[in-house]
Amino acid sequence: MSKVAPSPEQMQLIKTMAAGVKPERAPLLKTPSDYGMAYEDVFFSALDGVPLEAWFIPAEGSDKLIIVNHPMTMNRYGFPGHLEPWSQFNDVTVDFNIVYKALHDASYNVLSYDLRNHGRSGSAHGGVSAVGLNEWRDVIGALNYVKSNVKLSGMKIGLLNHCAGGNAAMIAMNKHPEYFTEIKAFVCPQPASMDIGMKMIMTEAGLGDFMEELDFEQIKLGGYANKEMSPHPYAPHVKVPTLIIQVKEDSWSQTDKDVQVTFDNLNSLESEHKKLHWIEGTSKRFDGYNFCGEQPELMLQWFDKYMT
Repeated sequence: MSKVAPSPEQMQLIKTMAAGVKPERAPLLKTPSDYGMAYEDVFFSALDGVPLEAWFIPAEGSDKLIIVNHPMTMNRYGFPGHLEPWSQFNDVTVDFNIVYKALHDASYNVLSYDLRNHGRSGSAHGGVSAVGLNEWRDVIGALNYVKSNVKLSGMKIGLLNHCAGGNAAMIAMNKHPEYFTEIKAFVCPQPASMDIGMKMIMTEAGLGDFMEELDFEQIKLGGYANKEMSPHPYAPHVKVPTLIIQVKEDSWSQTDKDVQVTFDNLNSLESEHKKLHWIEGTSKRFDGYNFCGEQPELMLQWFDKYMT
């Protein structure tokens, strides 16, 4: 623990910060039908049996499938940043249906699912979000569902996994590489190392000297130390052609010490099979989650390159 003990007031703030590992579920406010897309409600189990809820959006005549998951605090719809209490966390609204529309119009089938403890998927680990350390089992569950589904099993597959979902995919690639030998492409907006982001947030709150206390409170809730929740140790074994997208001046991250390191660690890929795109002109992290919907060209170019 820190040499100087936090005051009772500081300790209460630390516990409030730690409680963020059990995020309040955001509602699903829109569906693909709001954008003129037919879809099916489907469900399947994660590798460890947790029930997961999903949408399947078919693209007639296409043999290409993009499997999508989402960041912590969100769900397959996105994030209601215009509503309380979520606006207190971040006031940017995210609607992933816009991304699905871009993929659908480009003749991609889409399977998008809620991670455990998010949306309408099942609960596990006391509601703790582990930023990939538990959620990798959901990634494998989605792949098992596709493999076992007569309509989907022969399709070319790409992954669109944001933030914690991207971390989860990288961890899954390490634990079960046999599942990813046929994955054609991976688009990963804003993979995140929690020790870097939380250090910045804690410092802004005047609590930067108490990271050990924060870790301990998270562990008490059933979670992990922040340093464990990082894609850095898993990125070297990613063998899928990978596009990483990141807000360069992200106020919640030191991108040169986080995303750049993740990208550099993708050393199992030849340089032409990986790309890092910086989003300029904003410091809002959540603007990065809207990027693939508002400017889908880069995402589509990457999938088209490796999936045609």
